[in-house]
Amino acid sequence: MMIRWNPYLELNRLQREMNNLFENASRSESDDTPQVDWRPAVDIYEDPERFLLTAELAGIDPSKVDLRVEENRITLRGERKLEREEQKQNYHRVERPYGTFGRTFTLPVTVDATKIAAEYKHGLLHVSIPKKPEVMPKQISVKVSE
Repeated sequence: MMIRWNPYLELNRLQREMNNLFENASRSESDDTPQVDWRPAVDIYEDPERFLLTAELAGIDPSKVDLRVEENRITLRGERKLEREEQKQNYHRVERPYGTFGRTFTLPVTVDATKIAAEYKHGLLHVSIPKKPEVMPKQISVKVSE
């Protein structure tokens, strides 16, 4: 059986390894807790009426999330803190990222920034960014004449 070689898969693997290398190099060694700036995973989806942004923010108090729209950008900021309890001081492994985060995305001119809505549910932040009515597709009926 022959398997086709895909150079793009190799480039993706190399990029992941480089990202891990830079992420590990940026970890603070001032104490036993890794404090790094991190980037929560974000999905952006478009439908005919709006853009939908979903960010993974599990373990973060939603009241501590800062979501702003300035000019043509939407910015998401916050911090995930490692809550230490005296009886849990002897961590054997800490893999979840902790520290501050910030993500900024450029909005197209077709959105109505005054009607952006956000909801936090099950560790996910859902942001609905509606499009301006004048840019949404319109169905035009065709008259049939004989």
